[in-house]
Amino acid sequence: MNLLRKISEKVTPPKVNVSLTLSKPYFLLGETIEGFLDISSQEDFDCSEIRCELECVERVRRMRRVYSESLKREVEQPVWESAVLFSARPRLAGPMHIPEGFAQRYPFEITIPPTAHPSFKSLDRVVVWNMKGVVAVEKRPDATSKTVELQVAAPSQAQAQQPPQMVTCKYCGTVYPKSEAKCPTCGAPQRK
Repeated sequence: MNLLRKISEKVTPPKVNVSLTLSKPYFLLGETIEGFLDISSQEDFDCSEIRCELECVERVRRMRRVYSESLKREVEQPVWESAVLFSARPRLAGPMHIPEGFAQRYPFEITIPPTAHPSFKSLDRVVVWNMKGVVAVEKRPDATSKTVELQVAAPSQAQAQQPPQMVTCKYCGTVYPKSEAKCPTCGAPQRK
């Protein structure tokens, strides 16, 4: 019976609930993703680390020439190519023994690069941001949360450009940007 248990442990992840909670459903490029990773165990085991995994994957449909055995010639066929554009795996906890009944909440923060690609879906191109929580276990499959697809948008021009701070001229009452040294109407210097 002990042998069967050892064999089943090699192919099954530990009995642990892993759930990911995000502070909001969508994010902008350059923003920080904040949330919690909740772990609760129904089994006694050792883990090598607890982490989050954030990944941005782009898939592009291209036409490729392949040889068709039935037609005895090359034909064009659509294929999907994929590439990982961004990946982050912040460690929330290192190696530890997790006893049965263990319950812990781990806060996390991951900053999305401002130069990354926003989420996008079309007929021939897809950019997807996925995130999941992982309890890594040596010599066994890892326990993971459900994979969450994030919506990542590019900031609009209105959000990217902050309105300039304005000042009022003490002599003529004209309102002008604080970045100017003197009033554009009367030429009075900006008061300090």
